[in-house]
Amino acid sequence: MRLSPRQINIIQHAVFELAGKDATVRLFGSRTDDNARGGDIDLLVEIPHAVVDSAWLSAKISGRISYLLDGQKVDVILLAPNLEYSTIHHVAQKEGIVL
Repeated sequence: MRLSPRQINIIQHAVFELAGKDATVRLFGSRTDDNARGGDIDLLVEIPHAVVDSAWLSAKISGRISYLLDGQKVDVILLAPNLEYSTIHHVAQKEGIVL
């Protein structure tokens, strides 16, 4: 996994603050490969309750983390009971690393 302890702490804090302490965050994509280089930070945020404005929440989480990581590109997808489940959710759950 190509994230520093500081980056993990920032990600966890932002997710828990914006999505709730009961949220789970997983890193997936190229940052899980220790041999890869570069790449954005891809996150799956799993929330056990319905989300009212998922696009806004996803943007807030992404923006907060990006700001705190000096402009690093961060992609956030949400998974909640009221949101449509797609292939990317399956891949992120299967291959992702819980932070």
